[in-house]
Amino acid sequence: MSVAKNLEQIKNELAPHVTLVAVSKTKPIETIMEAYNAGQRIFGENKIQEMVEKWEALPKDIEWHMIGHVQRNKVKYMAEFVSLVHGVDSFRLLKEIDKQAQKHHRVIPCLLQMHIAQESTKFGLDQTELEAMIDSAEFGQLEHVKIMGLMGMATFTQDQERIRNEFTSLKSIFDGLKKKMPEISILSMGMSGDYNIAIEEGSTMVRIGSSIFGARQYH
Repeated sequence: MSVAKNLEQIKNELAPHVTLVAVSKTKPIETIMEAYNAGQRIFGENKIQEMVEKWEALPKDIEWHMIGHVQRNKVKYMAEFVSLVHGVDSFRLLKEIDKQAQKHHRVIPCLLQMHIAQESTKFGLDQTELEAMIDSAEFGQLEHVKIMGLMGMATFTQDQERIRNEFTSLKSIFDGLKKKMPEISILSMGMSGDYNIAIEEGSTMVRIGSSIFGARQYH
C-alpha cells in the first residue's frame, strides 16, 4: 500500500470538519514528500530538532505541528515557523512560547494539553489547573500566543469503552472552556488506533502516523 493510497483512504473516511495531521516523526524526507505530493500539507513531529531539520529541507507551504512533549529550553528553535503547538501542558511553557514568539513578531497558535488518561506517564493539565490558568491576570497579558483549543491522549489500551469515556470527558471540558473562550475551535484527540472513536466523540483534529506511513522507524 502506498503512502498516497493510505492518505486517500483515511481522508475519504474523515468528515470535512476534521483536520488530518500526518505524524511524520522518524520518517525520512522522501517519505514525507510522497505524502506532500499526494496533497498533504500538515505534518506533526514530536522532537523539535528533527522538525527544524525537516522544515529547512522541505517546501515552505507545509504547516508543522509540534505534537510531542515540549521542553522550555527548546522552544526558541521552533518559534520562527511552528504552525501549532499541541502539547502546552503548563503555564511556564506557555509563557516561554509567548516570549520566543515575540522575538519573531509572531503569534503562535497553541492547544492546551489535558491529562485524561489513566497513565501517569502522559503529560497534561487537570481541570483545576486549566481553570486557574485561564482565569489568572497573567494569562490575559500574553500577546504572542493564541489558544486555539485543547488536546488530549487517551490511555493506551484495548478497552474501547475506557477510551471513549476519556474522549467524552475531554469534549465536556472543551465545551465548558468554549463558554469562556468562544474563539476556540480545535479539539485535537485521536491517533491511528483510536481516531474513529475520537471523531464520534467530537474531535476536530486527528494525529495519524502508522496508518499513513506504516510502522515507526527508529534510528
